[in-house]
Amino acid sequence: MSSFRSLVWALVFLFACGAVAQSKNDPLTQAEIDQLRDTAQEPEKRLELYVTFARARLETVEKVSTDAKATNRGKEIHDRLQDFLDIYDELDDNVETYSERKDDIRKVLAKIIEADTEFEAKLRALKDSSAIPRDVAQQYEFVLQSAIQAVDDNTPDYKQLLSDQEDAAKHKRLVKP
Repeated sequence: MSSFRSLVWALVFLFACGAVAQSKNDPLTQAEIDQLRDTAQEPEKRLELYVTFARARLETVEKVSTDAKATNRGKEIHDRLQDFLDIYDELDDNVETYSERKDDIRKVLAKIIEADTEFEAKLRALKDSSAIPRDVAQQYEFVLQSAIQAVDDNTPDYKQLLSDQEDAAKHKRLVKP
């Protein structure tokens, strides 16, 4: 009887874990996932896709933040900022992977650095916005600060990596894409 109970509890546990995993929001659409899968062996294209996807999430944040009639505006901004942050973290993970593999990602690094400037400006504009009521802004304040911090922390690293890759290219130590 105790083994039956153990089996039942194990199944309940597995079901609960599956339900929690399924409820986790994936910031990417199926089409975006397919695009990333198709570029798995093409670092530049893959990184450009992440930049495009992150930019799209920030554009959605801007639209929601200016729509005073939006219901649950604070939660919607929070969720889209979290999506941006998740995608941006994936971008960073991929940059690190390609860097460790010594892939030549100089061209796309320049685009990422440029995008970071844009991302930072949009995030800071949202933070400084007086058009959003304080009680709404409090709903996404933490994730907004986390996103700003992520961009602020990574931009100097990307600039240094670009410089390092430029030096390495002069000495032909990078793998051509």
